[in-house]
Amino acid sequence: MNAAVLARQIDALLPQTQCTRCGYADCHAYAEAIAAGDAGINRCPPGGEATIVALAGLTARAVKPLDPACGEHLPLLVARIDEAACIGCTLCIAACPVDAIIGGPKRMHAVLTTLCSGCELCVAPCPVDCIDMQPAYRRWTDADAVAARDRHATRAARLLRAERISERNARIADRARRQASVADALARARERRRTHA
Repeated sequence: MNAAVLARQIDALLPQTQCTRCGYADCHAYAEAIAAGDAGINRCPPGGEATIVALAGLTARAVKPLDPACGEHLPLLVARIDEAACIGCTLCIAACPVDAIIGGPKRMHAVLTTLCSGCELCVAPCPVDCIDMQPAYRRWTDADAVAARDRHATRAARLLRAERISERNARIADRARRQASVADALARARERRRTHA
């Protein structure tokens, strides 16, 4: 089977929390590594044993216990921001791979708990420790996984677009600096000619 096709099939079995606990940048990168034979099928704590069994069935690999180096399988947790302590730094928004946090600079932020994948990536960057993880009291469903994959892809496209715009603006600014430098050099040369003539 083609590695790209296999990677898509593997990706469809992953829970799409985008937590990076597997050691890869996102669920799709992990799926590509499994398809290439570079990663074990037992590195997804959010998916737990059910995902390992499904991956074993798809890839014809042996079922192994969850790799403890990646963490343990736990019930779904969601992030909660202490609104009184939040300083509006936006670091949690930048860290959230599924766009589950809303807010603006120097404004209080909030987690949309129905969208939160429980990845915990927002916790560490918070400079005031105002984010904690709490039980969601629900299961992460296949519909949640599909929606999280879509939000992650939309976020990645938005970040790429912003990066391209930033690069374009930097090129325009660089071109303007070079043009100004050339114009200054020409003006100095004209002034020297005028004073020596």
